[in-house]
Amino acid sequence: MVGLYLLLSGSDVSMKSNRLKFLPLVLIILLSIFLFFSLNNDTSKLSSPLVGKKVPEFSLPNLFGQEELTNLDLNSENPILLNVWSSWCIPCRAEHDILMVLSELYEVEIFGLNYKDNNEEAKNFINDLGNPFVKIGSDNSGRTSIDLGVYGVPETYIIANGIIIYKHIGPIHMNEMEEKILPIIRDY
Repeated sequence: MVGLYLLLSGSDVSMKSNRLKFLPLVLIILLSIFLFFSLNNDTSKLSSPLVGKKVPEFSLPNLFGQEELTNLDLNSENPILLNVWSSWCIPCRAEHDILMVLSELYEVEIFGLNYKDNNEEAKNFINDLGNPFVKIGSDNSGRTSIDLGVYGVPETYIIANGIIIYKHIGPIHMNEMEEKILPIIRDY
């Protein structure tokens, strides 16, 4: 009887240990599925609760020491862009050429909001790559960006009459400029 018990309990233990061997594999498969679906999410499609609402009130010192940037600067009848960027942001560097094209070739007014950056590094970024901005506000604390609902840099808002009409999360690529940004600006 004791032998039969040991035989049965031994096989039960061995079955449990066999199942435990597959636990890491099951966890890796579940994690892979989760990562696959999370990487395929397009964050540029996230909506902003501020679209259709007025730009929050703010007043920021100008990066280059000139006139400060305020929400009143964004109160133009023509659509303008507000680009949130940082010198430490690699996608911001990649997007910068598109901003230069928008400001020079398409004559779009672009205002910059420099997010949690070292002022000297931000100035070097602009001096090295060119300045597409009418004004650049220095948001060292990040408070204004939080009020705007910024998820991360870069982000770009299209604003008309002080109302946010579109929010683009992530860097603007050439096809997005042509298919999303310019049509909104032209059709407004």
